[in-house]
Amino acid sequence: MIDKHPAVIAKCVDVADVIAAVNFGRESDLETAIRSGGHNGPGLALVDDGLVIDLSDMRGIRVDPDEQTVRVEAGCTWGDVDHATHAFGLATVSGVISTTGVGGLTLGGGHGYLTRKYGLTIDNLVSADVVLADGRLVHASEDEHPDLFWALRGGGGNFGVATSFEFQAHPVETVVAGPLFWPIEELETTMRWYREWLPQAPEDVYAFYLIAEVPGDPFPEELHGENVCGLMWCYLGPNDRIDDVLEPARDIAEPLFEHIEEMPYSTVQGMFDPLYPPGDHWYWKGDFVRDLTDEAIAEHQRFREVPTPQSTMHLYPVNGAVNHVDADETAWRYRDANWSMVIVGVDPDSAKSEEITTWAQEYWEALHPYSADGSYINFMMEEGQDRIRATYGDNYERLQEVKARYDPDNFFDVNQNIQPAD
Repeated sequence: MIDKHPAVIAKCVDVADVIAAVNFGRESDLETAIRSGGHNGPGLALVDDGLVIDLSDMRGIRVDPDEQTVRVEAGCTWGDVDHATHAFGLATVSGVISTTGVGGLTLGGGHGYLTRKYGLTIDNLVSADVVLADGRLVHASEDEHPDLFWALRGGGGNFGVATSFEFQAHPVETVVAGPLFWPIEELETTMRWYREWLPQAPEDVYAFYLIAEVPGDPFPEELHGENVCGLMWCYLGPNDRIDDVLEPARDIAEPLFEHIEEMPYSTVQGMFDPLYPPGDHWYWKGDFVRDLTDEAIAEHQRFREVPTPQSTMHLYPVNGAVNHVDADETAWRYRDANWSMVIVGVDPDSAKSEEITTWAQEYWEALHPYSADGSYINFMMEEGQDRIRATYGDNYERLQEVKARYDPDNFFDVNQNIQPAD
């Protein structure tokens, strides 16, 4: 889906390389993109005829089990982090696929299976090392460059090259997790139930709602190719209460299939990796959702047939602990949302690109009138300044001021770009 051809790719192995690359890009007047994990739908990790600063070889991780923190270099994936922290019975908030890059997910805000209990990824960010547009290296935290630290937490890659992150970790070793599928005909009934149940559920409970086609193995053969709706669970509470948590979902409609069991957190993080290998064609669109109205549910009904086995719609919970943080405390504005919705068209065949793109666009256009104005920036394509402003709302002008302070010439502009204040 992305076919860009950089003039130069700088394969950095340490901060000195990053400083050299930034200085070279600035002095050569090259349009410059930053690649961390490379997990970027609109292709903003690459640039035509310019410079790509590629951090993917910067993969160092250090866990401090006493302080329960983890320091992660920006080229890591979340699978790398889970592997390192699991040995100490720890985890931090990440996404739902282990191949996701740490850098992009974090700077965009970050939500995943641990979000209702422990907030967004940025709510667990302790500090970051950043190479600025002028080549300086700074350490951003609550105590050092606090304005930059505020902006990094949701403002994307607008302010510099984040070379490492320090995260607060939490005692998470095993969870009870897995999918539950209902027949697609139960979509309206189950989605109406879900909109009432999820916001009131204990914060130990995480379950995202999905519309999908059942892929092949390891699912039962009789379900292959069936369109379904369902939940993907991740429960952090006492194991002896799991049946009480699951029972309402089983009662609202009889499941076609469920496989929910105790497993390492790193296992649930990698559960969907085989379904989404590198190289597939992707198109995604997102929105924040406060309420699942009857009108919105009717539109979900209209688009309930997905075009390919990997295409899907997910409603990721972003409430619970996320709502405990004020809207102006970080750059992430939508602290009052209940869900972050994403609609993704995916297929390995380039001949399907137009079909999956059209389906995702039309589905999103039908749902957008019932959603909040803004979106999780990591679920946005290149959608223009109005969408970016809507995403940051009242925080946008403050972000512009920080941008003007740290990148006044907008050197870092291959991103969901925030224009520097005059």
